[in-house]
Amino acid sequence: MEAELQKLLEIATEAACAGGAVLQSYWGTLQSVDQLQEKQPGDLVTIADREAEKEVIGVLRRHVPSHSILAEESGASQIAGGDHLYLWAIDPLDGTTNFAHQYPFSAVSVGLLREGIPVVGAIYDPFHKELFRAAQGLGATCNRRPIYVSATQNLSRSLLVTGFAYDRTRVEDNNYAEFCHFTHITQGVRRAGAASLDLAYVACGRVDGYWERGLSVWDMAAGAVLVQEAGGLVTAYDGSPFVVRSGRILATNGHLHSAISAELAKVKPLGITLPFGA
Repeated sequence: MEAELQKLLEIATEAACAGGAVLQSYWGTLQSVDQLQEKQPGDLVTIADREAEKEVIGVLRRHVPSHSILAEESGASQIAGGDHLYLWAIDPLDGTTNFAHQYPFSAVSVGLLREGIPVVGAIYDPFHKELFRAAQGLGATCNRRPIYVSATQNLSRSLLVTGFAYDRTRVEDNNYAEFCHFTHITQGVRRAGAASLDLAYVACGRVDGYWERGLSVWDMAAGAVLVQEAGGLVTAYDGSPFVVRSGRILATNGHLHSAISAELAKVKPLGITLPFGA
């Protein structure tokens, strides 16, 4: 199994880097933001998303043609009679809004699930030239060097990161209250706009914990493996086992996990109506 996972990790790496090269080629060349297509309000899609996805899928089809694929832009694809034990979850451009505004915090995320469990992940940030990789039982690395979660043990001394889903203006469960709550009891909460990199930053100890709702499989699959292999903990908000299709994740250095989970349970939604999202 170890040899197989190592091989699959190399495939994920090749795919992520291929997608990253496409993103670099489109950097700074997109039309104005107000001309870009929206899949739903606030959810942009660009030609860079689509072309990077084609490149990533091309690599996977060349190496593992029988595997199933779940990609953000083109959806799910399965090969008749293929190996459905494995599912590749692809986000060809995590942080599209950042990319469209030329804010350099975006990445290609390529994760592999085996029987629904994330086992391989490669996340490539072409703008900072950082390649995060991990596979179950093989550890986690950044640019081929081992990475580990932080040693922070007190919530008051922690730095956290989170995000807000595209439907945040239309639902009460929008993470605003949680953001304010943790801002007051930690050294700060960051919102960078790319879930895969948020998880990678937990894995390498730059932040101590991350929580978010409204996510898709491709947002979390690769990053979840990274955090676990770097010595961290990944669960549902309440500490129960992580389910990649749940849309929610709590990922920490482990030391702070129970404290963050307990604080999340205390927070009630703001209960406000946002007229611009009506």
